[in-house]
Amino acid sequence: MDYELPEELRMLKETVRRFVDREIIPIERNAYEGHNLKPDVRKKLEDKAKEIGLWMFDIPEEYGGLGMGFLARCVVWEEMARTIAIPTRGGHIFGPPVSPILYSLNDEQKERYLWPVLRGELVPCFAQTEPDAGGDPGGMRTTAVKDGNGYVINGYKRFITGADKADFAQVQAATDRSKGSRGGISTFLVDMNTPGIELVRQQETMMDDKPWEISFTDVRVPPENIIGEEGDGFKFGQAWITAGRMRHAARGVGVAERCMELAGKYTNERETFGKKLSERQAVQFMMVDSWMETKAMRLLLHNTAAKADAGVDIRYESYMCKIMGDELAFRVCDKTMQVHGGIGLTTDLPIEKMWRDSRSMVITEGPPEILRMVLARSFYREYGG
Repeated sequence: MDYELPEELRMLKETVRRFVDREIIPIERNAYEGHNLKPDVRKKLEDKAKEIGLWMFDIPEEYGGLGMGFLARCVVWEEMARTIAIPTRGGHIFGPPVSPILYSLNDEQKERYLWPVLRGELVPCFAQTEPDAGGDPGGMRTTAVKDGNGYVINGYKRFITGADKADFAQVQAATDRSKGSRGGISTFLVDMNTPGIELVRQQETMMDDKPWEISFTDVRVPPENIIGEEGDGFKFGQAWITAGRMRHAARGVGVAERCMELAGKYTNERETFGKKLSERQAVQFMMVDSWMETKAMRLLLHNTAAKADAGVDIRYESYMCKIMGDELAFRVCDKTMQVHGGIGLTTDLPIEKMWRDSRSMVITEGPPEILRMVLARSFYREYGG
C-alpha cells in the first residue's frame, strides 16, 4: 500500500495551498457581509478558481465538470479548510452547489432542475432535519400523502441552510411512517414558491450560518416530482450525507493543520518567565499530540477516500472519519486557543471562528453518539465471537 499521494494529487494540493495562502487567507477577516461572502469577493475567488483550473472540480465529467474522485476532492477540501474566509456551510466558490441526489434524477427532471442548477439559473436546498427528527430520520413527521394525481406534503423542517435563496428544495418526507427509514421515506423536488410553503424564521447560531425553519401546509406536489420510487428517500439522503461526512473529516484535517501552523509559530516566539512557550514540556506535548493525531487522521481519510474511488462501500469508514475528523478539529482548535491565551479569544485571529465552527460540526450530519451506536453493531459482528 502506498501511503503517499500520487504525483498529480500532490500537485493539486500545492496548487490549492498556494491559492489559499496567497488569495484567501490575506482577506479572510474582510471577506464577509453579514454571514455571507461579499459579492465582489465571491466573484474574484470564482474567477481565480477558473483561472487555476478548479472550476466545477466536484461535478462529474458527463455534466461538464472535472469529475475528480473522492481522494482528489478530499485534498481540495483539506486545503480550503485552512482558511475561515469561505463559509463553513454554503461556501461555494468552485461552481454551483450540486447534491449527489440530483444526479439520480430522470431525464425530464434533469432538464427542469439539474441542468439549470449547473448553469447557475436555479439554486437548491436540502430539507431533511426536523425538530423531532435530526440524527434519527426514522422519526420523521413530515408526511407526503397520495391525493389524486400527486402528493400533499405537511410538516415542519429545521436547520435548512440557504432556504431563503433556494428556488427549489429536495424534501425528505414520510410516505409510510410504519416503515421508518427502511422504505418509508421518499424524496421530492418542491419549488419554493409552491403555495403552502412558509419560511417561518431564521435561526441565530453560534456560527455564521443562519439556517431556516420551514413549514409545509397542504403543499401539493405533482407525481413526476418524486425522485426515484416511493421509499427511496433514505438511500438518496445517505448518498448526500456520506459525501458530507467525508467532507467533515477533510475539513477537520485542514483546520488542525492551520491551527498547528498558528500554534507552532506563536509558541516559538512567545516568552513567559524567561522561556519560550515551545521550551515548556506541557506545551510541547500538546503540539506533538496534535501533530500525531492529524497525521493518523489524514491516513484514515485518504485510505477511505481511495476505497470509495475503487468502488468499495465506505459507509462504516465514513462514520469513523466523521467522528474522528470533527473531534480532532475541535481538540486542536481548543489547544491552539489555550496556548495563545487571551489573544486566541479575539477576532484578530481565526482561532475563535474555527473553534466555534468545529464545535458545531461535531453535532451536524451525524452526532458521534449515534454513529458510534451504529458502529458498535458492526464491531460485534466482527469481534463478538
